Amino acid sequence: MASSFLSCFLPRFLGDRRRLLKVSTTPFAQVGVSAKTTKRKESRIGKQPIAVPSNVTISIQGQDLKVKGPLGELALTYPPEVELTEEDSGFLRVRKTMETRRAKEMHGLFRTLTDNMVVGVSKGFEKTLELKGVGYRAMVQGKELVLNLGFSHPVKIEIPDSLKVKVDKKIIIFGKGEKVKITIVIVSGYDKCEIGQFAATVRKWRPAEPYKRIGVCYSDEIVHRKKGKDRTNK
Repeated sequence: MASSFLSCFLPRFLGDRRRLLKVSTTPFAQVGVSAKTTKRKESRIGKQPIAVPSNVTISIQGQDLKVKGPLGELALTYPPEVELTEEDSGFLRVRKTMETRRAKEMHGLFRTLTDNMVVGVSKGFEKTLELKGVGYRAMVQGKELVLNLGFSHPVKIEIPDSLKVKVDKKIIIFGKGEKVKITIVIVSGYDKCEIGQFAATVRKWRPAEPYKRIGVCYSDEIVHRKKGKDRTNK
């Protein structure tokens, strides 16, 4: 009954529009899956070899690395996701042992850490801090760095044994040609991580503010200046 009703009703209802309703009876084509494997990309930093100078001694025992040079000695333990190998040409190379997301992250990271160790024990690293402000001074007293940063008391920071801290003066020239003498703190050593940590500890006591740029900042740091409140338009 229903089928006969539809067969009579639909032609009258659709009219010529039936020509626009085209239903394909062609079966769908089967989608094939290619078994071709693609080569996984390596980290651009991680795949670079590490050159070892003649005055640096390398000792590899399993996942442990020891680097000894004229400035000091450093050690590092690698995670199971990466491994370090020494080639016949004398270069060091960091490789992944598995294809996981963490392995990709560790690949470039530990290649950089290894290169910093080799460069640190042979040449060393250095970081410079600038103290900008009226009365901002610094001095080295024994194994401590004493800072005057506008507080009611001096700030004393203990200097690690592997670091050398030197206080000096520097003349900077402003836009109008005005010369101002500021205090700079030079941190040097063979462990780049420890140098960066000590410099960050000094900087956090009085970071440079964006209005007058007064405070402690790195020598290569760019402090973007903000415009203060305009009190003329009232």
